[in-house]
Amino acid sequence: MPSAGSKIIAEADAFGELAPAWWELWRRCPTATPFQTPAWLLAWWRQFAPGPLRTGAAFRDGQLVGLFPFYLDEDRRLLPVGISLSDYLDVLVPPECPEAGSALVECSATGSWDSWEFEELPPNAAALALERPNQCPELIKAQHACPVLALDGPDDLSGCVPARRRRQLRRAYAAARRIGPLCIESLEHREEAFLDTLFALHAARWESCGETGVLADPRVQQFHRQALPALAAEGMARCYVLTVDGRAAAAYYGFVAGERAYAYLGGFHPDYAPASPGAILIGHAIGEAMHEGAREFHFLRGREAYKYTWGAVDRWNQHRSWVRPKNS
Repeated sequence: MPSAGSKIIAEADAFGELAPAWWELWRRCPTATPFQTPAWLLAWWRQFAPGPLRTGAAFRDGQLVGLFPFYLDEDRRLLPVGISLSDYLDVLVPPECPEAGSALVECSATGSWDSWEFEELPPNAAALALERPNQCPELIKAQHACPVLALDGPDDLSGCVPARRRRQLRRAYAAARRIGPLCIESLEHREEAFLDTLFALHAARWESCGETGVLADPRVQQFHRQALPALAAEGMARCYVLTVDGRAAAAYYGFVAGERAYAYLGGFHPDYAPASPGAILIGHAIGEAMHEGAREFHFLRGREAYKYTWGAVDRWNQHRSWVRPKNS
């Protein structure tokens, strides 16, 4: 590993070899989310690799102090590794080393590209603080809403979830219990069993609507089979399955990191729709996150109506792009 300086990593093997140092860097970046971990992004790259890798890495005294995971697509755009399946994307630059960001912008700017796209940047993203390359016009615009529930007040749902939603949740529990006994299992360390259940429930739900859903793609399934065990090993995964009378009714796939919880994906069997099994698991996930000390519950991308019934408020991801002048 270099003692100082910046370089572009273009080989998958070298990208993967960064993982131990990458984890250490991730832990030094307070705004980083599970979507910026090597567990998530290396699994994504192994499955998709849609163009030449162009990842910038900065080192100081043998320590990784900055990471810009990007690749070059066929339209000569620098795009973030993890695009599409990641609700938050960002570069990794620790607060104590802002010069690493400047060095990586300078290093990456020398490459062959027409535009540099920073996708799905949360409001506190490190990439929003980067200085653009000289003579490169930029555009910053709102991209997607990510509703967030503030976990304030008492250590239960009464302090943050509206009363109407809590009444609906009680009715959902009562309706499910009329079908049979309820059980909520945590399956973070039984990843294959959990994902098999999630994939089946997700497929059943979308097939009932005449559609397929994102998990129908075998590459997406394999991506999660690689990413989830690594996230679970770091204590970030939260995988719950609700059974009603011994049968899987719903699954919840999420993460907790620091004081933030993230509801990534769920599925439920349409046979149990009248009992709102998905809502039961969301309520359970919110309660568990509060007990763990989380201060925010992120519903992630999309303005689906159900998110606001829990009291979530929109936060908007930003899209920042730099365009290289034609004559440069």
